[in-house]
Amino acid sequence: MEMWHNPACSKCAGARASLEEARVPVRLRAYLEQPPDADELRDVLRRLGARAWDVCRTGEPAGVALGMAGWTRDDATEPRWIEAMVAHPELIQRPILLLDDGSALVGRTPDALDEAVRRAHG
Repeated sequence: MEMWHNPACSKCAGARASLEEARVPVRLRAYLEQPPDADELRDVLRRLGARAWDVCRTGEPAGVALGMAGWTRDDATEPRWIEAMVAHPELIQRPILLLDDGSALVGRTPDALDEAVRRAHG
């Protein structure tokens, strides 16, 4: 699986350690250095079964500066959310786990990590 991570994030470090302990091979992607484009982010959202605002860290300085907490959350405004997240990848929730089976999870909780391990081991 691929993990979008921020090396300075404790949740990312915990997810990486849990996956290593479970012997799940992981390709790390430092998404702040290799940000996704809009199409890639839309694909990840589809894989997550999520909307852009579901994985947006609106409390980050860029999100606060943009006033994102007050943005409308509907089909018409989702492209605006995606555009902001592509321009400011620090707004993307982490870690995101892109599983080889085509699914994805946000790996912030023990339950999500357990599910990722289960799926990875088939």
